[in-house]
Amino acid sequence: MPDTDVDTAVAARGLSIQERLYPNLPCFGCGPGNAKGLQLKSYPLGEGGDGGVTAAFTPWPEHDNGLGYLNGGIIGTVLDCHSAAAVMLEAERRGWPPLPGADLSYVTAGLDVRYLRPAPLHEEVELFATVTESDEPQMTVSIELRFDGKVRAQAEALWKRWRPRT
Repeated sequence: MPDTDVDTAVAARGLSIQERLYPNLPCFGCGPGNAKGLQLKSYPLGEGGDGGVTAAFTPWPEHDNGLGYLNGGIIGTVLDCHSAAAVMLEAERRGWPPLPGADLSYVTAGLDVRYLRPAPLHEEVELFATVTESDEPQMTVSIELRFDGKVRAQAEALWKRWRPRT
């Protein structure tokens, strides 16, 4: 379950990107509207997020990979959802709101995850994401999960503009 000390520190920073831009989203990883989800909260780095976005995540005991480390599926989920915060913030800065009939401006089109070393199950990990390519039809994001100053997993995410079909 979420750590109350971390929750207190997060509250002091103000609303997360997720809480501000999509407060009712029921996404398992980052949706404020999913009380049973991971409740990932991402924040801008630098002026207006031009330095990327950051988040802290404390795994729950249920996120065990069976060997006492953080499960790879949970790692993939937080990398994907953290990249979403970078994309939605960039879309807001560029004036690319959701298109008519779309709940979000962009959706994940691909996620290439590399697991470099085990991530702890009982310690807070840090997430960093930066939009590396950005145009209206699609964005690319570089994401890292770090612990103890070392990258434990990294990913590249491709996000495409959500264009609902009628």
